[in-house]
Formats: sequence, C-alpha cells, structure tokens
Amino acid sequence: MKFVCYSDWNQLPESADALFKQAEKASIFFSRPWFECLTASTLEVDHTMVLACVVDGDRVMAILPLMACAGVNTWYSLSILNGYTSLYSLLLADDDQERVLSCLAQALDQLPINALLLEPVAKDDRKLNGLTRILERAGFKCEYNFRHYNWVYHLQGQSYKEYMAGRPALLQNNIYRKIRKLEREHGYEIRLFTGEQVPGGMSDYHVVYNASWKQNEIRNAGVQNCFVEAFSRAGWTRLAIMYIKGQPVAAQLWFVHHNKASIFRLAYDKAWRQYSTGSILTSFLMEYVIDTDKVDEIDFLTGNEAYKQDWMSERRERFILSCIKYKRPASRYQRLVASLKHILKRG
Repeated sequence: MKFVCYSDWNQLPESADALFKQAEKASIFFSRPWFECLTASTLEVDHTMVLACVVDGDRVMAILPLMACAGVNTWYSLSILNGYTSLYSLLLADDDQERVLSCLAQALDQLPINALLLEPVAKDDRKLNGLTRILERAGFKCEYNFRHYNWVYHLQGQSYKEYMAGRPALLQNNIYRKIRKLEREHGYEIRLFTGEQVPGGMSDYHVVYNASWKQNEIRNAGVQNCFVEAFSRAGWTRLAIMYIKGQPVAAQLWFVHHNKASIFRLAYDKAWRQYSTGSILTSFLMEYVIDTDKVDEIDFLTGNEAYKQDWMSERRERFILSCIKYKRPASRYQRLVASLKHILKRG
C-alpha cells in the first residue's frame, strides 16, 4: 500500500472508476464527470490538480481531490474553484479503511504543506472524520467552521399528491390561483428536456437567466456547459422551461441520480413575476421526479432562502474543514543529534 499523487486524469489507474462509481451513489458532486469538468474549466495558470491517492497493487483505495496554488503551502479541495459544489468528501473504498487512512494521513504529514482546506463538508462525514482523527494524532489541528445551509426533503414513499398535501396552505393556494390566472390571461406551455435533449434547450435556459435577477450569478459558463453535457449523456439531467406565447419565461435545471433529485439552478423572467412562474415550474418538476423518477430524496443544495422552507422539511449544515500542521517540539534525543551535527560542522 502506497501514497501516490496524480496531476492528470489520464494518470489514474482504471480501478479508480470503481471508486468514483461507488462515491457518486452518495452525491452527484462526487462523480468523476463533476471533478473532470471543474479541472477542465476552472483551473488557472498557477493552479495544479492534485489527486492524493492510496494505491494497493493496481487498486485505488482512496482519492482526495485537491488543488495546489503556486507559492502557497495549503492544499484546497477542488470544490473551492467554483460556487456550484454543495458537498465534498474523501473517496474511500469499503475495506481496510483504517490502514488506508493511516497511509494517507502519514503521507500528508510528510509533505511540504502546512494545511488542508476542504469545503463544503458534512460534519457527520464518517470518512473525513476518520481522516481528521488520524491527522490530529500526527500533529494536525482540525476544526469545522460553518459554511452554508442545505435544505432537503425525504419522501418515504409519498406520491406527489401526498407530498403537496403537506406543503403550507399558502403555497398550495398560490400555485392554484396563479395557474388559473396565467391560463386565463395568457396561456402557457411547459417543455421538459431529458437526457441528450437537454443541451438543445440550454439556449432558452440562458435567455431566462439573462432576464432574471440571477443574470450575474453564472461565474463560469464553461464549467456549467461541461457538466450539463456530461450529465445529460448519462441521463441525469432534467431541464424544464415555461413558455408564454413562445417566449421562455422560467427555467429550472435539476439532476436526478440514484433516487435523489438535486435542484441545481432556477430562474424566471422578472417581467412575469406576478404569475409566480417559478413556483408553478417547481411544482411541475416536483410531480415529475416524485411520480415518474420515483426519487426518495429532494435536495435544494446550497442556501437558506425562505422559499425553500415551503418545499423542504429538513435543514442541514455544511462546513469548511481546516487541518493545520503544527510543528511538534523536538525530543531530547532530536535536540542532542542536532547539537552534535552542529559541532561536527564547526569542526
């Protein structure tokens, strides 16, 4: 068992794919396409990808996807490159975990770095907690600091009708009234793009974004286009767009993978705000992912906006995990050896 750092995706052994496939069951943000898009579109000239791995024979046992910056003795999680990632973790095989984590921690301790900064992470992440426990024994000081909130809903076998019956009466009534008002005054159509249809609908998605209050939120269009294309090929993407008289006025981009729906981006044209087009579109997609995709969980990802509480039921916290290496005082034996070396040099 040995520690290896890779700086290119092509260097990774083929066995790494099994680890990514296992990890993405917990979160789409642990998938290989996600990390590949981050590094392809957001690494700057002074950034270097560091895939800190533990390898046993030809099998990759652990991957900590990191980034190094020139002239900085801190390694960062790749997720720090953008505001899209809502969760980050260590990828770790199920077997021999204690030995794998010890190998990884020992190597990180010996490297010429002063700190690790990982975000956003869950405080109850068993894999990261195991790593921090061993790092602290090696002399690191690790601590969690609050990063953001995350709203989710666990369906427990509910249908869409049962789910909506549990939403606030004000939300239910508002959607019903606004649908009737919109149908009466203008009419509307909702188109759902799935799989490889999605890239064809992205131009209308961008039209809506540019007319919304979120027009300045897209930090890196390249990375978004990359993962939308990759996820759509895999069949993970749901893009719903509302049209009024042929004009796109609201758009939402969701991901569905391993029975979990992740609400990634939503926007509406400010000119149509009075019709609650965003809420109508959310209810449409809720019905689809619950009754058609049969998801078990709906995740609103990052943020604590008040409207999310109407749709979700549980608020979780996400953190920044910092592990700083502290120099340990030299033992009497080490001081004696250093003194002898100094004397010998003088002689």
